[in-house]
Amino acid sequence: MMNRALLGLVAGAAGTVALNIATYLDMAVRGRPASGVPAKMAGTVSHAAGIDLGGEQQAPNRREGLGALMGYLNGLGTGILVGLLSPALRSLPMPLASIVVGGAAMAGSDVPIAALRVSDPRTWGASGWLADIGPHLVYGFFAVGVFRWLERRSRMLRLHW
Repeated sequence: MMNRALLGLVAGAAGTVALNIATYLDMAVRGRPASGVPAKMAGTVSHAAGIDLGGEQQAPNRREGLGALMGYLNGLGTGILVGLLSPALRSLPMPLASIVVGGAAMAGSDVPIAALRVSDPRTWGASGWLADIGPHLVYGFFAVGVFRWLERRSRMLRLHW
């Protein structure tokens, strides 16, 4: 189980890198700005936890940094879940497993955003949903693909931690 979790962590890291590349590529191609939602989410969570992010000069930077870190936490955590749930995911074809995993990563960010009323996904429109769905599907494809590749290699080499 630990072996699958570690492989999932690596797969989640690969998926997160792929998601970030897809996001920045979308921004470059469409000329759209970065989303302010992660920073706003970080501010909301910090405030609810009673964490002071500092004065007017530091707080926005800390919110930006914490928002990005929360994204990495979601990507790595979803990767660990991929590893732990790999016996169930193994039976799914690659495209379907990728959609399931991408959807899980998307839910990991969008559900708290909606629940804490940081943003209302009903108001995002087609462009906003495209900016959310596309990179998460890329995440799912890479996370599942890298996990399956690593799992095959570790079995072939009989690597176990």
